[in-house]
Amino acid sequence: MKKLKIIILSIILVTIILFAVILVYFKTKDAPKIEFKDINISEIDNGTYIGEYNTDLVSAKVKVEVKDDKIIEIVIIEHENGLGKKGEKIIDKIIDKQSIDVDGISGATWSSEVIKKAVEVALLGNRED
Repeated sequence: MKKLKIIILSIILVTIILFAVILVYFKTKDAPKIEFKDINISEIDNGTYIGEYNTDLVSAKVKVEVKDDKIIEIVIIEHENGLGKKGEKIIDKIIDKQSIDVDGISGATWSSEVIKKAVEVALLGNRED
């Protein structure tokens, strides 16, 4: 019985250490260097556009609706984000500024950058309708 307790405690300890190492790795790793193009919203035709972008750790798929030279809605269809759920707030910034040239969300830099890139991909020609 004592050996079983030692084995179980060892497994729990190893699991905790492994989780801590993974967490530290993700917290200290730099966000991907994603290049963005200048997009003039007034040059985008009315319609609904789909875009997606993936990195090793984060991916996003978005639907962007453009009407009368404005982004009127961005819907996040998929977002694999690890700890970056709050990065989804970037869509409000994009709509407010009518541009993807907005600052990322602190604490969710990867996710917000990937979502911005997915929006860019959509607007550069992946029209749904």
